[in-house]
Amino acid sequence: MGAEEALEFVDNLVFLKTGEHLDKTQRIIFRHLWEDEKRTYQDIANSRGYTEAHLKAVGAELWHLLSKVIGEKVSKSTFQGMVQGFRTTQQSQQISQIPNLAGYDAKPQDLDSNFVGRDRQIADLHALVSRGAKVILIQGEGGVGKTTLARKYFKTQKFNFVLELWMATEIQNLTPVESVVEEWLRRYFKEEPGCDFGISLERLRRKLREQTSKIGVFIDNLETALDKNGKILESRRPYVELLRLLADQDVHSVTLVTSRERLRESSVEVHLYPLEGLDDQAWRQFFSRRHINCDSTILSEMCKACGGNAKAMQILRGAILTDFSGDIHAYWQENCTNLLIERELKDLVASQFTRLQENDLEAYRLLCRLGCYRYQDITSLPIEGVLCLLWDVPEQKRRGVIKALQDLSLIEAKKGQYWLHPVIRDEAISRLRLISEEWELVNRKAAEFWTQRVAAVKNITDALTALEAYYHYVEISDFEQAGDVILQGRGEQWSIGLPLGCSFYQLGLLQKNFSVIKRIIDDIRSPERLIKLYNILGYTYRIIGCIREAIECYEKSGKVLGELDVKTKISILFNTGLCKLELWEIEAAEDCFNSVCSLAEQNSNLDDYMAYAQCCLALIKSHSGSREDAFNLAENAFYAMSLSTRVTLWGIGHSLVTLCLTYKNLGNLRKSFELCQRAIFNSEQNNFTQIKAKAISCMAELFREEGEFPRAIFHHSEAIEILDKIGAKSDLAEAYYQLALTHKKIGEIDQSRESFVQAMSATGYAYALFDEMQAPRQVEKVQTAMECFEK
Repeated sequence: MGAEEALEFVDNLVFLKTGEHLDKTQRIIFRHLWEDEKRTYQDIANSRGYTEAHLKAVGAELWHLLSKVIGEKVSKSTFQGMVQGFRTTQQSQQISQIPNLAGYDAKPQDLDSNFVGRDRQIADLHALVSRGAKVILIQGEGGVGKTTLARKYFKTQKFNFVLELWMATEIQNLTPVESVVEEWLRRYFKEEPGCDFGISLERLRRKLREQTSKIGVFIDNLETALDKNGKILESRRPYVELLRLLADQDVHSVTLVTSRERLRESSVEVHLYPLEGLDDQAWRQFFSRRHINCDSTILSEMCKACGGNAKAMQILRGAILTDFSGDIHAYWQENCTNLLIERELKDLVASQFTRLQENDLEAYRLLCRLGCYRYQDITSLPIEGVLCLLWDVPEQKRRGVIKALQDLSLIEAKKGQYWLHPVIRDEAISRLRLISEEWELVNRKAAEFWTQRVAAVKNITDALTALEAYYHYVEISDFEQAGDVILQGRGEQWSIGLPLGCSFYQLGLLQKNFSVIKRIIDDIRSPERLIKLYNILGYTYRIIGCIREAIECYEKSGKVLGELDVKTKISILFNTGLCKLELWEIEAAEDCFNSVCSLAEQNSNLDDYMAYAQCCLALIKSHSGSREDAFNLAENAFYAMSLSTRVTLWGIGHSLVTLCLTYKNLGNLRKSFELCQRAIFNSEQNNFTQIKAKAISCMAELFREEGEFPRAIFHHSEAIEILDKIGAKSDLAEAYYQLALTHKKIGEIDQSRESFVQAMSATGYAYALFDEMQAPRQVEKVQTAMECFEK
């Protein structure tokens, strides 16, 4: 097995286990060591531009990951033999083909056991795609089999992966499409979303055009987002833009949309595919597989009465097996009259709920309670999520209650994961809401389950799982508790853990922060919660360069402040100072940081903020020419960071970059290089993309100072590419400005037209970005640079 084949095999194994692919550095280590197991980390580091320490750390993480995937201890010296042995074992068990149908958050549905009678429909979809259809709307009544058909199509046509969007069954729970696109970019393409929806859409379009593999897009239950005229709801119009993108003839993707209603958007080219019920032959095939004596006359009448509905077929099968011991004649004799009246699935479902209420009250209560879950961002539940709703059932009986619902096909289950069919969830939630006390208690139990589910946020799935508790609290209008979900610390940072809102901006899910905080912030009454939420919102605004909006958040925090603790006050002051520094309003920034230091001196528990503020003051002093003050502040800050137990990884990363710039301004390039490399290593270890880009930009400045202009230009371009991807306007503008200064220092403006154009482009773009940020001091700085080029 060659290196590339082995890498692909292992990458698929890791994806199935964790939902994430190997990153760039892990792939480099794997490939080099597979080709030559005697190579050292130092050899690889020299050839690829990394540090040996960094590759050793990544390598240790890689062997630990492979140990979990393979189930045996893996090391640098044994991994090749372990991987080859594992693959041989899989091949002998005839399971060597690694499925790569969709993301790991896909509903774990069994696509084959209930799939009958749709071969013609699969062929029809294939024919539409062959004729150039990009977006196909599969329309039909609830339970007719739209979702199963779509997923079966993607599987039979061997798509490499499928982007999935499960629409909520209630309008208020619809996920903003901005968040959907943001997550798709990060999860499936390892691409940073833009600072606004238009930029993110364009990046998704580019990715879908670049891909040579077969990509599917699956949007399930679109009807929730449609009004009575078949148009996307006014409050959800951005979904139209996504559909228009997916209908672009140049994208290498196929989109299947399911809906009970027809989409009528003239600007979106959609191919309608109406889906009817199954015929009686398919019903006979389905029932015979379950060893039910198939009387052709009875089955034909049942099929006709239910319009061939696939979900009705499953429900009836469950009732015949469970309540009538598989005797279809006895079932039909008792129920034929009622069934012929209940021609729609929703009526059949309602009748099953009523029957369950009469015969098995515990199973009925559980079924209704399961309606509280959203089945959207996290589309299925582990067994613990079901068991927590059986608090009033003896423990030894709980799994039997779940089994009763499975036997009746009223709950879906696959590989330890559970969920409700949308039609059944509709009935469950409507009945649950009729009992206000039960509605509130169930949502609280579900929220507690999700909260306990995630101890530390390591990836996007962890973050979205933890956030599920927020939606349950919003449902019962407990906005204070919803706020606590965003603010609750998880993991080992800050002694109390890192707040979920901070995890969202570190993971790059900025739109998620905006949507969940803005939804509740006007209803928060607790000053402590309100201030913390404003601080997270302000920080998120600052990351994308909306500095004025960030300052407004901090100003609102200040008005709420009153007599709250000094740590809250110092946080507001420090973050306001950062905003002022971004705007290059130096005097105002210095005042803020001096105030932070004054407060921190009075409380030893605030030594982290003292260190952060001193770093910023050192940078300011280094720009103003106060070299001795700048040096002393920088040394004190560096020493304080090494002693404090309260500094965060995020804070360390930012502070290292700030000190890099300070020592550069002071002429100590060796010290600056050392800190810059530490900042890059820190960022790569913790996935702090923005900090890494700022450190790379600083590295470019250092090479400029040393006269190594090609290397400086290379790192400028690298930083600009990253910052442009994440939409960090302020840092991007600064990076363009620094690129312009490097072109200026090269001194070839008069001799090289190309260099002049590049320099003007860099300064001009920096000017435009700073102007967009409403940062007049930064604009003045760029104008000064532009005057030099124009002479």
